[in-house]
Amino acid sequence: MEKNQEIALTEMRKAVQKLGTSTEKYGDPTLMRFLIARSMDPDKAAKMFVQWHKWRASFVPNAFISDSEVSDALEDRKIFLQGLSKDGYPLMIVKASKHFPSKDHLQFKKFVVHLLDKTIASSFRGREIGNEKLIGILDLQQISYKNVDARGLITGFQFLQSYYPERLAKCFILNMPWFFVSVWRMVSRFLEKATAEKIVIVSNEDETKNFIKEVGEETLPEEYGGRAKLVPLQDVVLAPMED
Repeated sequence: MEKNQEIALTEMRKAVQKLGTSTEKYGDPTLMRFLIARSMDPDKAAKMFVQWHKWRASFVPNAFISDSEVSDALEDRKIFLQGLSKDGYPLMIVKASKHFPSKDHLQFKKFVVHLLDKTIASSFRGREIGNEKLIGILDLQQISYKNVDARGLITGFQFLQSYYPERLAKCFILNMPWFFVSVWRMVSRFLEKATAEKIVIVSNEDETKNFIKEVGEETLPEEYGGRAKLVPLQDVVLAPMED
């Protein structure tokens, strides 16, 4: 590790302590995510870490949100978890045509946490290192106006930015219809620059080739140019965590 990074980590740990929280249970890779998300500023990273820590304790008191807590959203079978990409990132697919805006926004937030937590956990080799990332695919094929959920999309990206810093490796958007362009323009206003740079709208043959190459045919389902079958999120059983 570079000297500058070591200094920043030490300063961040001190700043977190001053704010009344401990970093004791968290290794350098976890703290580095917060530092990177805040341009290596220890005080800003500490503030972000403390906000995340408090949010996690109140919103996810059992450390995870179980299937039973989000059973209605899981019934739609709109999220798929495909194993690891070529670079070792878990691949999550959202089929937007099966999604309808939730009337219960708190319940929707729980579902977002459930799917992000489970996707990240699917990449653990028995134990979390703290720097695991994920690849997301948002498939807009066959969506109609009733599937459009700008608020839900904004919530998803805001959660990634505030509570899952540096967890997103890439997000590919496929099959964007013309009427969704204005929706996406609005959603984009809520994205931090670092998040926006990780989003790729796949709209031509070359971009499709690059997308398949980056994810890997082994992991990509057949309908996206790969060789795998779609695996619904709730059908994925995670290995028990090591203590």
